[in-house]
Amino acid sequence: MNLILVLVILAALIAAGAWYYYRGRHMGSFAQAVGTAPAIPEAKPQGAIPMLKMPTAKGWDKGEKPTVAAGLKVTPFALNLKHPRWAYVLPNGDVLIAESAGIPGTPKNIRDYAMNRVMARAGATRPSANQITLLRDADGDGVPEVREVFMSGLNQPFGMALVGDQLYIGNTDSVVAYPYVTGQTRITAPGKTLMTMKPGGHWTRNLLANADGTKLYVAVGSLSNIAESGMEVEEGRACIFELDLVTGHHREFAGGLRNPVGMAWEPTNGMLWTVVNERDGLGDETPPDYLTSVKDGGFYGWPFSYWGQTVDDRVPQNAALVARATAPDYALGGHTASLGLCWAPQGTLGALPAGMVIGQHGSWNRSKLSGYKVILVPFANGMPSGQPIDLLGGFLAEDEKFSRGRPVGVAVAKDGALLAVDDVGDAVWRVTVA
Repeated sequence: MNLILVLVILAALIAAGAWYYYRGRHMGSFAQAVGTAPAIPEAKPQGAIPMLKMPTAKGWDKGEKPTVAAGLKVTPFALNLKHPRWAYVLPNGDVLIAESAGIPGTPKNIRDYAMNRVMARAGATRPSANQITLLRDADGDGVPEVREVFMSGLNQPFGMALVGDQLYIGNTDSVVAYPYVTGQTRITAPGKTLMTMKPGGHWTRNLLANADGTKLYVAVGSLSNIAESGMEVEEGRACIFELDLVTGHHREFAGGLRNPVGMAWEPTNGMLWTVVNERDGLGDETPPDYLTSVKDGGFYGWPFSYWGQTVDDRVPQNAALVARATAPDYALGGHTASLGLCWAPQGTLGALPAGMVIGQHGSWNRSKLSGYKVILVPFANGMPSGQPIDLLGGFLAEDEKFSRGRPVGVAVAKDGALLAVDDVGDAVWRVTVA
């Protein structure tokens, strides 16, 4: 046995031992940091090997489905997909599902090796289908009778947006426009690349068009946790871009957003809102992920600070940027991995209020797991109002050892049903009034 193999085995054993120890180490018993004025615990840096705790991906047994809030019912809209991540509803009612997955990076240290192993066991990394599937429920019975591979050969597709006769796809490294004809079930025509981005790290690239179809907003996550490799490699990342569809030019619309994913328009004030995954390694609830309005030119702290001016002293500082960092509008709890976001008008969910629906993919880096559900944040007068309401649950086993599913994208279908994409369950769930 050569020396390199011995070292690899030794590193694996150390990583396994570290993971076993850290997965059960509590950083403190804290109430979840939720709402407009959250109680965020003092940071407790976890060191070189932070908390790693992830349930094993199990999937749903035949006939199983998520639990649902009173007054609502949930049924499967589509099963046996290939790691579905995002949903987009076309004007004719067809539903597009982006099927893609993360690709593990080359480990540089024991932490990276342990993380790759944990992510693979949890179903977060697997061969990426790199395709978009079309689902059509023409007869309105809640079960699609048409299911076709709409696009293939893409590069980790995620966000989708239709403007006129152009369908825009957010690959991990580019925004590409394709010609679209209403009702078609497959696109084979070549696309036109409008902008390029750095792949890797937080790889999802969500898209959202403005009301008049002149602008496209592009969410790009950071490469790393806290810019461990320096800020140069983070240029063009941890931000939301505005892409002008008339001129083809793009600019940074807002920055300091570690991993913005879901985006949605709030109809009262017409503001852009996003959900952001915050940094790791400071404790179970520190800092919380968040839902926030996004202001043109705004800076939201990453990597220098969080929740406004709370400095992260693990990072070389930029006092000027910290001074102008904007605190988010609404905390969603620590490490919930809030990814999906859509606006649900009054009446969408029966007696429940209007607000933002959020798909919480679930934590992998805290002693007591969080997320693994779909929630509603009620809104009043254009702003969050009150505590979040659980819509879908049952994705995580009570003993936290396995997950049946993990929610990602959410969307309101043309018939008013709420669709929730579940990547571990390889499913799309349909929520309606009972």
